[in-house]
Amino acid sequence: MEPYRGRLLSERPSAATIAALTGAEPRDLALYHQALTHGSSGAGDYQRLEFLGDRVLGLVIASELFHRFPKAAEGELSSRLHALASGETCARIAQGLDLNAHVLFGTQAIGDGGRHSDNIAADVLEALLGALWLDRGEDAARAFIVAKWGDMIEGQVAAPKHPKAALQEWALARGRKPPEYRLVRREGPDHAPRFRVAVAVGKLAEAEGEGASKQAAEKAAATALLERLTQEELK
Repeated sequence: MEPYRGRLLSERPSAATIAALTGAEPRDLALYHQALTHGSSGAGDYQRLEFLGDRVLGLVIASELFHRFPKAAEGELSSRLHALASGETCARIAQGLDLNAHVLFGTQAIGDGGRHSDNIAADVLEALLGALWLDRGEDAARAFIVAKWGDMIEGQVAAPKHPKAALQEWALARGRKPPEYRLVRREGPDHAPRFRVAVAVGKLAEAEGEGASKQAAEKAAATALLERLTQEELK
């Protein structure tokens, strides 16, 4: 794939920009440049750092939950962790930082909407966390996560329930068949796919949802159907 030629390597984020994003002065700037490099650029990619950052995020949030909610059972902690470390949450935080504006893309990826991809934004955020952990250690990574996720952790007065689980419980409580999901279509390039999934509870009702992964699309579909069914009950 043709490398992106609209930005020179010298124009990559400066140390000051990285410090503003992470809250810590970078020591090894190359790590952060790797974290902000998409595979379409032809100059490497962020995937290994994303792998590391995903584990760092999970560990830090799990630790925070363990200490902040001493009476919570394992199931509740797992549910909270799932929501706080989800792609949707990461994408929201990445968008707040405007991370995709700092990513080195190839021309094709830009044309395909890479700069506006929630999926890429979430991946880049995790890669940035991996770089921060390698460069400045656990304390810096924890400080960043607590600063960006802290309000959401404290703001959860109850453990969130995954829409698919909530829809399943709704159906079982009313003697209905379990929800059935089917893939309607998959479109878009490999680096920024879009999935559309339909879910139905027997012949009662059906809804569709879209997402950057099949799981995200199923979640969106379950949310839409649950809202529709709940509204019908209120009529």
